[in-house]
Amino acid sequence: MNLSGPLDSFGDAFLKNFITFSLGIIISCINGAFVYTYFQSQEFQRDPRYVLYIHLVINDMIMLACSVVLQIVSYAIPTGFTSCCIILVIIITTNKNSPLNLAGMAVERYIAVCRPLHHVQICTVQRAHALIALIWTVSFIPAVTDVIIILATQPLSVFSQTVTCYPSNVYHTSYHVRKRLFIQVSLLSFVSLTLIVTYVKVLCTAKAMSGSNQASARNARNTILLHGVQLLICMLSYISPFVTLSLVTISPHESTKIYFTSFVLTNILPRLLSPLIYGVRDKKFSRHIRLHFCCKRFQSERKRVHAAGPRRRSAKVLH
Repeated sequence: MNLSGPLDSFGDAFLKNFITFSLGIIISCINGAFVYTYFQSQEFQRDPRYVLYIHLVINDMIMLACSVVLQIVSYAIPTGFTSCCIILVIIITTNKNSPLNLAGMAVERYIAVCRPLHHVQICTVQRAHALIALIWTVSFIPAVTDVIIILATQPLSVFSQTVTCYPSNVYHTSYHVRKRLFIQVSLLSFVSLTLIVTYVKVLCTAKAMSGSNQASARNARNTILLHGVQLLICMLSYISPFVTLSLVTISPHESTKIYFTSFVLTNILPRLLSPLIYGVRDKKFSRHIRLHFCCKRFQSERKRVHAAGPRRRSAKVLH
């Protein structure tokens, strides 16, 4: 988010928005390629593992789009309090969706390795969709609670004002601070505990297996470990406001650069991790991407060459 648009020169504002917009487009195109591949294959849509994965990608795309739009708009026009609250509800909800989705994916891998005979019955596409609905509900409640606190503690005239649209700037009451701390600690504790337990269980199971089963368990263990890495990166969005505030206090003359760097590192670049960690690493997904994009490009080139052939032959006949 931008806290310092009015303090930037036109050149600085243009450069920051250009970088943000360019990164947003690039990451959205990469994520969009995985979403397109998913919906082109019934095989992925029947697998709850890929249902949860593609939800993570789409969730990141929504968060990225809202963050980039808010960043650019905050430089161009004053942001109304009501519009700011709506955008923040979406951003906060999608931000909390990510770690909960990671926990769901870790549990699915745990069941696949440690309870393989029950995996088909427990992990179904319908239950994956139900889990996604539950994740959105759980994440939406804290986001909308922030608005309810504003309604309860502030006069209604505040919604007609303009504001610098940043969560800690809009939701700054003591109730918001306590609620934010409680939600973040509870959420991260739950997800971290889930990842640790599933990782240890899969690790123990992998040691007891042999052959191809051991290789499958090892892959699941590595996947859960990557979930943990991504969770640490998700935690940056919770820790970054405190780190950013400390850096701004130390170097107030560099505040615009600090806020922008923090925004890119915690809101933009992490949205690229899901396709790189899961999509590229997953052999089945990477194979389908090559099939859909590389083969289609080859076919279009072939059609162009075949279409040019008759034209050249007709030109020779005329000569």
